[in-house]
Amino acid sequence: MLTLDDLKRELRARPAEERAELAEMLLASLDDQQDADVEAAWAQEIAARIGTYERGEAEVFAAEDVFAEARRLAK
Repeated sequence: MLTLDDLKRELRARPAEERAELAEMLLASLDDQQDADVEAAWAQEIAARIGTYERGEAEVFAAEDVFAEARRLAK
């Protein structure tokens, strides 16, 4: 099995185009994990907010009132 140092050495010897492709793939794999973490955090937040609403603990406003206030503030 290759060590990380062996892999680095081997990859440095590859053409620049291949190294760039590998770099893009590795960066995308990090983004995928971050996206999954963000999605999980949002799912948790959504569930918490729904729970708050369903228990009657959330302060709610009629949409008409919210839009009227937004129009008033925009002037």
